Amino acid sequence: MLGAAAICVLGVRTALMRSQANEPDAVAASAGAAAPVIVLDAGHGGIDGGCSSAEGVPEKGINLNIVLDLRELLQMSGYEVILTRDSDRSIHDKGIEGIANQKSSDMDNRLAILNAPENAVCISVHQNQFTDPKYSGAQMFYSETDSRSESLAQMMQTQFREQLQPENTREIKRCGKELFLCYYCHHPMVMAECGFLSNPGEAALLSSEDYQRQVAFTIYAALQQWLAAGGNM
Repeated sequence: MLGAAAICVLGVRTALMRSQANEPDAVAASAGAAAPVIVLDAGHGGIDGGCSSAEGVPEKGINLNIVLDLRELLQMSGYEVILTRDSDRSIHDKGIEGIANQKSSDMDNRLAILNAPENAVCISVHQNQFTDPKYSGAQMFYSETDSRSESLAQMMQTQFREQLQPENTREIKRCGKELFLCYYCHHPMVMAECGFLSNPGEAALLSSEDYQRQVAFTIYAALQQWLAAGGNM
């Protein structure tokens, strides 16, 4: 968990970014290329709540709050940001009946949104769960579909450890087809499991709006650092 000094630094950084909301994106300018579109996916939604904490707090709302905070940070830095959902809903096609069919349609539509831009970086936000409550810590998943995804995942993992979770020793992990969006996305893509709702302490943090904003800033900082290095560290 962040100490008081680290939280203060995050607050100062956020305030500085808000004061520069109308300035063009410096990262893209320094790289000499157009800034990518950032596509953000808040995992689950609607009838699909995802996993839940012991207190019954569903993952879907935490994911959405983080994504909305992250969108604000990115837009203030001049990025075009696309969300797969901006409210508590499934984005399945109208007329689809049955939970399984709705989930399949929802995932197909999310993937279409991720792959639509020609130049994009994609991040899907989730929370983790395990039968043993002792486990905690964020972990990033990436696909080999785009070779740049691994370096982005590593940067995000490093930022989580340095900014939020100094005791986190988890390593990034390559995903398989079971992580549908991550595996089939055509762009650099990371699925960010931000913590374990099955861990009481971490669940309490993740349910806090202050900590959700810190998670959003951590992802933002990692993305900025990765792009500043040319998107291939």
